[in-house]
Amino acid sequence: MRKWYWGAVLALVLTGCDAPRQQVTVHERNAVPDNLSAWHVVEAIDGELQLNERVVPYDLNTALFTDYAHKLRTVWMPEGSSAGYGEEDFDYPVGTVISKTFYYPLGEDGKVVRTDDYSNDFAGSGLNLSKVRLLETRILVKRADGWQALPYVWNEQQTEATLEIAGDAKRLQLVSADGTEQGFTYVVPDANQCSGCHADNHTKKAVRPIGPRARHLNKDYAYQSGSQNQLLYWQQVGFLSGLPEMAGVPSNVDYKDESVSLEERARSYLDINCGHCHNPSGAADTSGLMLAHNERDMRRLGVCKPPVAAGTGSGDRLFAIVPGEPEKSILNFRVESTDPGAMMPELGRSLVHEEGTELLRQWIAAIPGNCS
Repeated sequence: MRKWYWGAVLALVLTGCDAPRQQVTVHERNAVPDNLSAWHVVEAIDGELQLNERVVPYDLNTALFTDYAHKLRTVWMPEGSSAGYGEEDFDYPVGTVISKTFYYPLGEDGKVVRTDDYSNDFAGSGLNLSKVRLLETRILVKRADGWQALPYVWNEQQTEATLEIAGDAKRLQLVSADGTEQGFTYVVPDANQCSGCHADNHTKKAVRPIGPRARHLNKDYAYQSGSQNQLLYWQQVGFLSGLPEMAGVPSNVDYKDESVSLEERARSYLDINCGHCHNPSGAADTSGLMLAHNERDMRRLGVCKPPVAAGTGSGDRLFAIVPGEPEKSILNFRVESTDPGAMMPELGRSLVHEEGTELLRQWIAAIPGNCS
């Protein structure tokens, strides 16, 4: 479990300052601030990225891959309001602010590190800025007419992040545990590209949260007060109403958890990385390939399913999934590609997720049958 040692509700006192910290501020849609700090959700204070009062951190069972970036996720709701439980989506109250900060741990040489070890990222009640490289913080705020997505890019000094509606790109060298360096371009999406993932209903084209849903949140989290199921904690602090008995709440799994089946791990991975487009209402609905968590038809899931269109995107392979043969499966070809004309997902990565693609190879290799 990730060792995040801040509490869900923090009382932060600024050193040498008697005045209390300003509370979270929700700005109007047409008057959003240029600086992230004006929201007072997460701020760089005294060498730490600190969370404000009633800003609750959360984690997901399996997260979207973004070029090995680590992510600090938070949610805040106006006093006296709560999200209504739904198995597929929560009904978040107007004024809800969700933040996601992307960063990389730093090695002793100051280079960004490729690692799944989170134990050194945090110190006390915040993200230790001497040990990480901040890149961006995305704000998702619930308006009366829907969600608004805002990308903020951190400066080199890690003192402030500024609004970049057009997005940004940063050239980085990612260092693996064996010392191997890999250059890549980290891309901050523009405000419109956010809809490419977050509008998972292609007809309505409405932006909405993907991560903070029941099946992704249904796991324990190491709060300062102790480890507790996140959904129960949200209910306890007044952020969630209508939560049913936990036995009836869906749950994805950690794709790295070898104590569960290959199929459960692979399906959870595909759900968070691909299901927002590859679902009956998503942007990839015309492909006929459905990769969301609730798909049970093996043909629609890709087994022996031919592509809608051949060519670059198929790698000249005949079926999305060929049982027992990942090297002949289009799905493997696309997730292992970095060619913009073939790679999947289309947004959010420049690198191949080696651990994720290996999982999918193992899963497809274990599927019985053939496409004869």
